[in-house]
Amino acid sequence: MDLRHALEECTVALNLFLNNKFSESLELLRPWAKDSAYHALGYSTILVMQAAMTFEPQDIQMGISTMKDALQTCQRFRKRNTVVESLSSLVSKQAGDNLSEEEMHAEICYAECLLQKAALTFVQDENMINFIKGGLKIRTSYQIYKECHQLLHSATTLDNKFPSETYHQFEGGVKLGIGAFNLMLSLLPSRILRLLEFIGFSGNRELGLSQLREGANGTSIRAVLCVLTLLFYHTYISLILGTGEGNLNEADTLLEPYIKKFPNGSLILFYAARIDVLKGNFEKAEMTFQQCIVAQQEWKQIHHLCYWELMWCYSFQQDWLQAYRYADLLCKESKWSKAIYVFQKAAILSMLPDDDVKATGEDIVSLFREVEGLKQRIAGKSIPTEKFAIRKSRRYSSSNPVKLVLPALEMMYVWNGFTIVGRRSDLTESLLVTIEKAEVVLQNETNPTEYSVDDQCLVQLLKGLCLKHLGRLLQAELCLNQVIQSEKRLKYDHYLLPFTFYELGLLHKQQGDFDKAIRYIETAKNNYKDYSMESRLHFRIHAALSSLKGSPASTP
Repeated sequence: MDLRHALEECTVALNLFLNNKFSESLELLRPWAKDSAYHALGYSTILVMQAAMTFEPQDIQMGISTMKDALQTCQRFRKRNTVVESLSSLVSKQAGDNLSEEEMHAEICYAECLLQKAALTFVQDENMINFIKGGLKIRTSYQIYKECHQLLHSATTLDNKFPSETYHQFEGGVKLGIGAFNLMLSLLPSRILRLLEFIGFSGNRELGLSQLREGANGTSIRAVLCVLTLLFYHTYISLILGTGEGNLNEADTLLEPYIKKFPNGSLILFYAARIDVLKGNFEKAEMTFQQCIVAQQEWKQIHHLCYWELMWCYSFQQDWLQAYRYADLLCKESKWSKAIYVFQKAAILSMLPDDDVKATGEDIVSLFREVEGLKQRIAGKSIPTEKFAIRKSRRYSSSNPVKLVLPALEMMYVWNGFTIVGRRSDLTESLLVTIEKAEVVLQNETNPTEYSVDDQCLVQLLKGLCLKHLGRLLQAELCLNQVIQSEKRLKYDHYLLPFTFYELGLLHKQQGDFDKAIRYIETAKNNYKDYSMESRLHFRIHAALSSLKGSPASTP
């Protein structure tokens, strides 16, 4: 199996994969997975994707052992350096001349395998040794990509020396690696980045995006992987870990040729639907998610991703019964995070009238009580959103539970859903009506509970967000300031303060008062710690300050 034939066969396997023929794709790659770096990489990548989606321990174990085999296969094709050569940089004028075409491709495949194995190592085990091992693998992978990137620029002889087709494939691999690394590192809050710079990492968002864009526009086998990385960034990362300003026009443009080529490809349909969600076209998105579910039955995990999205689409429209249906399906079928699914189901049911809840046969109190026992740990850490759900559900553990106020809307905020629903003024108005009803109930409480102030602050924050998206900025500011003024009286939901300062900052940014915006966001960053979902807010703060200070999210 020579390099050219390996690339051709892997391209066929990739097309099968994008056409939902997952087993056929694996069958095509398996026979050569021990004798070709590209077959090894392709075969193990599909199993790693499956492991990441199912979260089943045996799938994770299978992914890790396949990735180990893939690393061994790639290693056989890499240049065997003496110790001295290994210590001196791979990149020198001679390196480009000394490396054969096959060895160059083996370097890139090896780096890609290392990165995926590291990611799975983090997920698989909670002991610190594995955590450090994973970090070292990521560092090695990063170094290889940097060296290959320099090789690409320094050795002008490469494109003359190697056939143009395989050279483009090498170039595509470098662009994917450098692009993804820089983009992901640029998202990290500065205090984490300062630590990482100490061991040789640096992240430049603009460089990351430009490398991925060039890779996406190229003709290499990794073009589609560059496209999927950019889509994930615009439709998820920028929303959950950023200020919610993903580039949807670019996402549309990137996806368009693939919709034509793979009209029933479930991954392609999924992203098409997700883009519609972010545009506020919930009804159209719902139809496409249904299409995505029907498109294939082999990977049920893709159905679960669709259920999660459908649950939110119906929540944004306050169709709580339909939202409950999908939350219930997730509880029954998906292993990803039982704690979050059960909390979400109970939260959605809390939004329904008592008669509707009775008709479902569910008991809200016992659902909330289940949440704590469903906690899981990844790399020795609890998942922040699970910790948040557990903390909130403890209100139901006493014999006399105190109901949560608008828990489904609070979770909507946690996942940055108000940024999405804010694109639809009709739905934002109806959310505001729901929030104001809860506000009146709290104001009319005859026996305030220990949670009353926290609940009032939550309601003011959510009300302020709706008013902001409806353009009623002065009223929005009054609501947010009410939360700030209640600081001393808050008992449990201390996360509300830094998040409110952050939202006030964004509000002033919208009004063009950048100095005030920076001041409020810096307050959120510097004056609070040890609250729920702190790291998520620090990611968002980092993104907001980077855009406010007019510089790309990068490090010098």
